[in-house]
Amino acid sequence: MRSSRKTVSVAETGFPRAVLFDLDGTLLDSAPDMLATANAMLAARERAPITLDVLRPVVSKGSRAMVSVAFPELDAAARDALIPEFLQRYEALIGQHAVLFDGIDGMLEALEAAGTRWGIVTNKPEYLAQLIVPQLGWQQRCQVLIGGDTLAERKPHPLPLLEAARRMGIEPATCVYVGDDERDILAAQAAGMPSVAALWGYRLDDDNPLAWGAEVMVETPSQLHTPCAWPGTTG
Repeated sequence: MRSSRKTVSVAETGFPRAVLFDLDGTLLDSAPDMLATANAMLAARERAPITLDVLRPVVSKGSRAMVSVAFPELDAAARDALIPEFLQRYEALIGQHAVLFDGIDGMLEALEAAGTRWGIVTNKPEYLAQLIVPQLGWQQRCQVLIGGDTLAERKPHPLPLLEAARRMGIEPATCVYVGDDERDILAAQAAGMPSVAALWGYRLDDDNPLAWGAEVMVETPSQLHTPCAWPGTTG
């Protein structure tokens, strides 16, 4: 599925020369880890667990949104007070239940075979993202990792994407950003990067990816195994 187009530098293979990815909801299905975290907090308070279908839509919105789903009766200040506990519990079990989305391995292999360099720009705290990357065996493959607290700004501000491009030694316009949330696409637009909306990720019922303005919208990671699915390519 395609929307508007923007020119992007492509290698002779037709793939982009560089790609940056969001993490949760784009590369990694971390919702099961998040569910275990929320339910551990509920169990500690002798409360009934919530189900994955309740939590999953808000995973890309961050810890504040997930705590709000788990404890809807609390006011904003009380929920914010629970965020450090949520992050601590999540750190203790990170990666135990999370899996890559189907087709991610093949997509990354296709990019690497084409000589495309790739990295991660996430709103997850950097120290947590740094724990995940070795579990996935990506220490040498992922060329840059920017977390939500790495810089003074986080997505949808363009600074994290611009800094990732700077660290990779590339111009933002030569790179594609892939994400499953509107803030990802807004950050890419502000950074002057073509973008791909990952429709397999986490979304609320009233989210409308058609309104985000991504150059390309993709239903599954497997579609990105071929160059024709990427912005700036033909197919």
